[in-house]
Parts: sequence; structure tokens; C-alpha cells
Amino acid sequence: MSSSIRTLKTFLAVVRYGTFAAAGAKIGLTPAAVGLQIKALEEALNCQLFVRSGRSVTLAPQGRLRVAKIEDIVAAYDSLVHIDERAGLSGHVSVGALVSALMGAFSDALQAIKEKHPRLNVSLYAGQSREFAVKVLRGELDAAVVTQSPEPLNPELLWTPLYTESMIGIVPRAAPGMTDPDLSYRVLATLPFLRFDKRTWTGQLVQQTLLHLGLTLDDGMELNSIETIIELVRQGFGGSIVPRLANVDWSRDGHLRVIELPGVAVFRHVGLLELRRHGRGNFTNEVKTYFFSLGPRA
Repeated sequence: MSSSIRTLKTFLAVVRYGTFAAAGAKIGLTPAAVGLQIKALEEALNCQLFVRSGRSVTLAPQGRLRVAKIEDIVAAYDSLVHIDERAGLSGHVSVGALVSALMGAFSDALQAIKEKHPRLNVSLYAGQSREFAVKVLRGELDAAVVTQSPEPLNPELLWTPLYTESMIGIVPRAAPGMTDPDLSYRVLATLPFLRFDKRTWTGQLVQQTLLHLGLTLDDGMELNSIETIIELVRQGFGGSIVPRLANVDWSRDGHLRVIELPGVAVFRHVGLLELRRHGRGNFTNEVKTYFFSLGPRA
């Protein structure tokens, strides 16, 4: 990396993290080294980029005017680094993904992209949508597969819908009465309810679904893993409402039963979250192209 590009990246780190110390901790420099790079950049541009106040810094007017241009320059440089002369994507990308997305449609997309671009190295990190949004904004992840946010996103972030999952009820097949062919969603009121964490974006969708159904249920447990909920239902611990994950063969599962929720217009929209300007656009475009080629999925 040339010294000038390194300095521009240091500038963006200070913008993102707010202090020389926090920026340095993320990019492997001491606060003094960060300060020297910023001073050199200010001298080269003949303007003040930051207003210093104790340990904190804020963007000066001239610095604020230059953020977007510097982001464009860094993104253009990063894209050059990752051009493979033998064609195809190469290099390393860091992607966050809901574990349920890896069980769902995103796993197929990732496998297809890896087969098409064998020189591409993808590091996957599991977690929740809300924490991924913070990490993408900070530049700790290049992109993340997340549920659509119920709140407005930071304007620096771009969310592109990829696919949609309906909400379904699930109950243990072995529980008394569960073989009834006319079983309705009201059977959920007879079982301990295994609820997805209310604080998460998916948890809020579950609550919306219960409101649509007019159900008030006694929570048996609250968990933050759809996969764990499914397994506990299989073992007879209770019933639940979850998204219909694409790669789960619900019809062949001998240990649980799916209950359709007619008239419930609640869906989990899963999409790709990225910065509006970043250096891994070729990869994120490949992900979006894969899903767009499949057409609408619900």
C-alpha cells in the first residue's frame, strides 16, 4: 500500500472512530503515529481537517467537504488491488451472516460464487443483524446478510433485498393431538412458547405475527437462535413461530409439524448490507446478481 493511500485510510478511520487512539487501535498505529499522518495530510492539502479538543477530534468544515472524495479514492484503489488478471474475483472479503441465512438461500449463493471464483477467499462471521449493521458501518465487515431493519438505517449504509421468508408455526409432531389434520395455529396456546429474542429484528417480526393472530402466549423460553428453537421443538419442549428457512426440508421432518398462518402478512425480508462506498463492490454485486437471476422468492 502506498504511503498516500495509507494516510487516506487513516483519515477515514479517524472519521469513523472519533479519536486518534480509537482509530489507531483499529489500524495498528499508535495515537502519535495517527496524529503525524493527519498532520502530514493537512499540510499536503493545505487545510485543517480536524478540530482537536483534548483527546477527541471533530471534522473541520474543510475535512467534512473531503470525506466523500477520499472514500471514493480509497474504494477505487481497493478495487484495483482485487482485479484478477486471469478474470474473476480474487482476494479476501469479510462477510457477516445470520446463521439462519446460512441454513437458507444464502448458502446456495455463496457456494455458486465460490465455484465461479475459486481465487476468492471469504471469511464468514455469525451474529445478529443489529450488531452486523454497526460492524459494516465501522468497516469491520465488507458486507452482511441481515434482516431488514425496522428502523431507518444510517445514510452511509445500503440495504438490498435478496429474498423473503414467510412466518410459520412449528409444533412437535409427537405431542398429543398434533396428528390432527385440521390442526390450527391456536394449538400454539396449549404449548410452552419458544420465543425468538424480542430485542432482535427477527424477534420483532415474531411479535408482529402474534399480534396479527390475536394470540397472547406464555413464554417457555426466549432464545436468539432459530436453529436451537427448531431443535427444541423437535424434542418436544414447546411450539414456536419462525421464518420458513429455504434450505430446511420441512415436509420430511418426522419430529415437527409446520402450521401455516393464513392471512398473516408478516414476512422476513433478508438482504445484503454494505457501505454505499467501499472497495468490495465486485463481490457484493455478484451476490445481488445471483439472487436477481432467481426472480422473486417468497
